[in-house]
Amino acid sequence: MEPAVLKTESAIASAGTWVDICALDDLIPNWPVGALLGARQIALVRIGRDQLYALSNFDPFSQAMVMARGIVGDSKGVPKLTSPIYKQGFDLRSGQCLDDPSVSIPAFPVRNVAGRVEVLAP
Repeated sequence: MEPAVLKTESAIASAGTWVDICALDDLIPNWPVGALLGARQIALVRIGRDQLYALSNFDPFSQAMVMARGIVGDSKGVPKLTSPIYKQGFDLRSGQCLDDPSVSIPAFPVRNVAGRVEVLAP
């Protein structure tokens, strides 16, 4: 049996590129905003002082780029972003749809580096 290997931040980063998106202070807590990650649209969310999340901006139910206009909340302690169209909730940590387990959207690692928000582009 092989020992478990923990991935360090540098090992994770080698799988992609950290992209500077904006200043942390540009994000209003609980107010999602749209951003570009290369050519990909994402919905960027700040909860409280230091929780950051990034999901695809594409809502698979309405087939529209609208997640950045969604509602931030939680479901039984799970931080979620709810689509503004048909109201499906998505786990901000994983992109898993909380209303239909067969559906998920891409979630991206996010970090705060010296007051700048960076998202890991695949």
